[in-house]
Amino acid sequence: MLKPFLLGIALCASTLIAATKPMEAYFIDVEGGQATLIVSPSGESMVIDTGWAGFNNRDADRIAAAAAKSGVKQIDYLIVTHYHADHVGGVPQLAGKLPIRNFVDHGESVEAGRKEADALYSAYTAVRDKGNHLLVKPGDRIPIKGLSVEVVSAAGNVLGKSLAGAGEPNPACAATQPKNEDKSENARSVGTVIAYGRFRMLDLGDLTWNKEISLVCPNNRLGTVDVYLTTHHGLNQSGSPAVVDAVHPRVAIMNNGATKGGNPDAWQIVHDVPGLEGLWQLHTAESPGAHNTSEEMIANPDSKSDAGNYIKLTAMPNGEFTVTNGRNGFSKTYALKQ
Repeated sequence: MLKPFLLGIALCASTLIAATKPMEAYFIDVEGGQATLIVSPSGESMVIDTGWAGFNNRDADRIAAAAAKSGVKQIDYLIVTHYHADHVGGVPQLAGKLPIRNFVDHGESVEAGRKEADALYSAYTAVRDKGNHLLVKPGDRIPIKGLSVEVVSAAGNVLGKSLAGAGEPNPACAATQPKNEDKSENARSVGTVIAYGRFRMLDLGDLTWNKEISLVCPNNRLGTVDVYLTTHHGLNQSGSPAVVDAVHPRVAIMNNGATKGGNPDAWQIVHDVPGLEGLWQLHTAESPGAHNTSEEMIANPDSKSDAGNYIKLTAMPNGEFTVTNGRNGFSKTYALKQ
């Protein structure tokens, strides 16, 4: 009887160890675009956007290097937030380096009829059609094992009802005015809330001002998050006070480039959120009048070196998480909030 008893203990121990594995995310430097690799504690992987095409496979190489570092041999889910060159351009090159099982997007491009947009979309669909295609709408879930990934925006539509625990009136709405309607692909971005236990992260792609507001006004349908990937690289076409104050992040990560994103007013809105514990940047913003966080929290301080350093997030299901600068190893742990 001893052997079955010991085997049971061993199985329980292995289950406990598996249950406490972290979620990992690499915010990859694609020079002002987006590419985020997320590795579930189950071992499944998800990439959100792929950066640019060209540049001698630069962006695909950087994604593949992060995948190798985390032991990922295939991309289980690729979310394409929208069809702009800095988000979808690198899909064919990435597919040449790693198998992609499932392609997630919002459907047809609204920029059809423009030569460059048509070429970009055709290059993507030629790869997508070789795999499994998931067309998503707000309220859908992406079935990556070990994580909860809820779609909150897609194809110009947003959640019709609040996520669990959300729905409170948003007092910041009154002071936030709408802007001119954006009819581009940006406004159709696939936005997601990614959760692992008590930990929550928000990624809205390049969703623009008015669509963001419709998610949190008059009531905040998103709730609060631990980590906010600044929308649209920190450009002031997105990231209104109504949104940033509503989601009330503990940490913000800005996927800006040296000369793209990190606008002073957008940066300041994030910086001034009450209770913000950390603002990290992929690049030093070099535009005139730019604001920047402290040097140790910037992955790429020198645009001339083109080093491609990442920012890494490690999250536990109790809500504790750590952010690490891939350039210098500077790391900060954000303890569980009581």
